[in-house]
Amino acid sequence: MVQNPFTYGQPVSPDRFVGRRSEIQAAFDQIYSRSNLALWGGPAMGKTSFLEFLASPQVWQHYGQDPSQAVMVLLSCESIQPFTASGFWQEVFNLLKEELDSEPEIQEKIETLLNQGQATTRGMRQVLRKLGQRHKFLLLLVDDYDCALRENQPYYSHAEMETFLTECRSIAYHCRERQYLSMIVASLRPLNELGPALNPNSSPWYNHYLFQSLKPLSDPEIDHLMAGMPITPTLRGLIREIAGGHPALLQIAGSLLYRELKTGKVPNAHAFARDFEGITRPIFETIWKRCSQVEQALLMLMALFKLDGRLHRNKHFDLKGIEVIFSQHQRELTNLVERGVITKQNQPGMMISHQDLLFTSSIMERWVIQELWQTNHQLLKYRQKVFLNLLSHSQADQVTEAIKWISQHQDKVKTALEWVSKVLAAFS
Repeated sequence: MVQNPFTYGQPVSPDRFVGRRSEIQAAFDQIYSRSNLALWGGPAMGKTSFLEFLASPQVWQHYGQDPSQAVMVLLSCESIQPFTASGFWQEVFNLLKEELDSEPEIQEKIETLLNQGQATTRGMRQVLRKLGQRHKFLLLLVDDYDCALRENQPYYSHAEMETFLTECRSIAYHCRERQYLSMIVASLRPLNELGPALNPNSSPWYNHYLFQSLKPLSDPEIDHLMAGMPITPTLRGLIREIAGGHPALLQIAGSLLYRELKTGKVPNAHAFARDFEGITRPIFETIWKRCSQVEQALLMLMALFKLDGRLHRNKHFDLKGIEVIFSQHQRELTNLVERGVITKQNQPGMMISHQDLLFTSSIMERWVIQELWQTNHQLLKYRQKVFLNLLSHSQADQVTEAIKWISQHQDKVKTALEWVSKVLAAFS
């Protein structure tokens, strides 16, 4: 029997990797010039899969690159517990030694440096020099780089973080051995939003990276991912609505559908809806927790405005005049768009209004509404405080009344947000 080609809970294998052609080309351009790339994207946006894709020799050959010169080391900063600069370089040295079976002399040099406690950037310069003499270079692929950009007392102080980042910059940008190194790091947010504050008297610590974001997959990329699945255009449209191009959500939807279709039966719409919401809940929770207070407030207001349009005559709350808040927080809205949480429908460069915005996944919209109606008295007071930082007292009162109303009328709200009927129609 053919195995389920969709994957969740693990990175996608290189042979099932879809899309990202522009981003892949940007990565190979940086590697070719021995430069560095800072990749970023929201939770489960495919960063780890992207790094593993770049670490595949077969992928290099497919893109006309020679993998024989590259010594590829892939590691996650989250695997170094607790994270420290010394722990990071020890892990790099150990993994590098494993990749150099054909170079026993360099392996011996690495072993000596490890035994002498010299697994440092200075020691790495010696190793890079040796690699250069063998006409090789190190491709260092670092996942979850966020861990290196936050303090972890008492193991990793602010001063130690600044030193680590300065040394990374030195080895990747200033020293002569930089010609034998290309470094690609992945994080949840752009590096300039993480890590230590800038020193106005020196250049930014992160300026040796080309920044590249991973956004939701485009419609052609979604079609490519779903190619071969015996599904109707209506069902394909439903998948776009609930997954919105988010790679992990697409993999989950595809896996659930494939599991049912392989039995030869018409998929059970209720089971699909239940399983999809249950499996994706941790993703939406992570996305929510990664948002700032202002971003969460904007998402709640977005959800309220969308619900306002769906309830029609059943609505008993008023949001008139509050839409001005969106014009006052363009930067936060742009950040949410760039992270793939929401999408905008207007032209680039135009002011973003609430009418232009959609949740990338309709299930994310349902999740935000459910977050609102679960608000208890203490949490409601906290929400009021957050909204008072953005709105006038009267506007904050309007929002509070709307939250109270949807909490007291969950049946009407659930009916307005119902999506099982759409699944039934698509499956039929």
